[in-house]
Amino acid sequence: MKGGDGSAASDDHEESAATTDGGRLAFELPNVGPGPDPFRLADVTADFLVLFFQRDYYCTNCRAQVQTLADRYDEFRDRGAEIASVLPESVEQTREWQQQYDLPYPLLADPDAAVGDQYDQPVRFGPLGKLSDFFGRMPEVVLLDLRGDRPEIAYSYRSKSTFDRPEVEDLLAELDDLREV
Repeated sequence: MKGGDGSAASDDHEESAATTDGGRLAFELPNVGPGPDPFRLADVTADFLVLFFQRDYYCTNCRAQVQTLADRYDEFRDRGAEIASVLPESVEQTREWQQQYDLPYPLLADPDAAVGDQYDQPVRFGPLGKLSDFFGRMPEVVLLDLRGDRPEIAYSYRSKSTFDRPEVEDLLAELDDLREV
């Protein structure tokens, strides 16, 4: 599951490594987890930021993923990375996740899914999918390299189903590879 060539790795998801204008990547979102509120890309001091764009409040796979990330958070930090989950929901619903799971990393509310759209989070079923995150929005992971003058997308994983997510080990390997560059 190595990204880097921009090609689709399988029929179930797409992986890519791309450089994007750092200005287009800038964002600010309410944060109900640890860290600054609001959360701004420009304020991240780590070398890398891994964004986990979740499907919606009710997604059981998303809930499992944020708990797995909480358990493995130190492994990301050991590699110079901050992680943040982005939930396309209101601050109130996002806060409910934080109260339930007590995540050790930023949990960001994206109520109108503007940042998800900005980062090309996949949406299925055309106009119907745009009407309901529950039906259309798919998970996405974006790894940003913040070491240069402008943030760059170093890796992304765009899911084509609700079950399709990169393994934590694969993301840690991506970080290890980037640290060697």
